[in-house]
Amino acid sequence: MLNTVLSISGKPGLYKLVSRGKNMLIVESLADKKRFPAYGNEKIISLGDISMYTDEEDVPLSDVFAAMKKKENGSAVSLDIRKATPDDLYAYLGEVLPNFDRDRVHASDVKKLISWYNLLVASGMADFEESTVAEAAGEEAEGEKAE
Repeated sequence: MLNTVLSISGKPGLYKLVSRGKNMLIVESLADKKRFPAYGNEKIISLGDISMYTDEEDVPLSDVFAAMKKKENGSAVSLDIRKATPDDLYAYLGEVLPNFDRDRVHASDVKKLISWYNLLVASGMADFEESTVAEAAGEEAEGEKAE
């Protein structure tokens, strides 16, 4: 699921991949459902490709979102990111991901993480655990075909 949700540099919010065209992607905003083309010269990244820095290995964003969903009981994060201090943001992330790398994760990263989570929950795309299991099963099946 997170592989079809995109972040486009310079544009606020998240976008769902709808279709592929010649030299472009057709995306739909999760916030207002408007569709428009996104071109190759824009920095486009799938949420499935993003991970958070920790003291050991990097943790996929889907795992962080799943931990946030468990902590918030499936609802949006109640912390107001506009009024929160960096200490508040780090304290929240510490509850969700206790071993995050405090040197490489910035307060702006935590704000973006919380806003993305809230947007996904508001859009009804909050099945983070199921997508992780399905993606892992898909990868195993592909590995078996290759052998």
